[in-house]
Amino acid sequence: MPQLFPRYASTLASLVLVSIVAVPAGILGLLTLLQFTSHSTRQNLVVEQPIQFSHEHHVSGLGLDCRYCHTSVEHSHFASVPPTHTCMTCHSQLWTNAEILAPVRQSLAEKKPIPWRRVNMLADYVYFDHSVHVTNGIGCSTCHGRVDRMPQVRQAMALTMGWCLDCHRDPTRHLRPESEIYNMDWIPPPDQAQRGRELIRHYMIRTEHLTDCTRCHR
Repeated sequence: MPQLFPRYASTLASLVLVSIVAVPAGILGLLTLLQFTSHSTRQNLVVEQPIQFSHEHHVSGLGLDCRYCHTSVEHSHFASVPPTHTCMTCHSQLWTNAEILAPVRQSLAEKKPIPWRRVNMLADYVYFDHSVHVTNGIGCSTCHGRVDRMPQVRQAMALTMGWCLDCHRDPTRHLRPESEIYNMDWIPPPDQAQRGRELIRHYMIRTEHLTDCTRCHR
């Protein structure tokens, strides 16, 4: 009986059958991994701003406190972006003719806010309250990283749901006393586990509901 198919037909058929399973699985795997890359999370991506503002210079070099510019961070769900007159408090006296500050002077003269671009992005369906965190022992650098070392500020953490839940499941690892909230040099001491439990009681944090869906999705 004559051979109807070439000898490689069986191999080709096997490859096709494997591909039917492997290709979709590979695509699904790539899509799953994509959500954890900087392309999706924006982690460590530098955002170009209308003015070259250096947090490193202002925080580390000049010693400005976070609250000098972000005035609402202890009282509101958002950390306010400073208005132009805050910048001009110093720059009406210092570097008054610097070219790099021309947009600041123009903003003041025209009474138009500087169009700063948001760096740390959360999805619209996520509710986050800055005041709740900073008044309950979470320091700025825990979420924003060492801003005092950033010539151009970037999103230091992934800010994924898993990253947030990791802290909410065990906040003791990150809790600080009030005096250290704005200290960029703070690192957890060797006995942080014990101190964290004491701070849980100090701030009267109810840990049993920290992972409820309604904490972040309202």
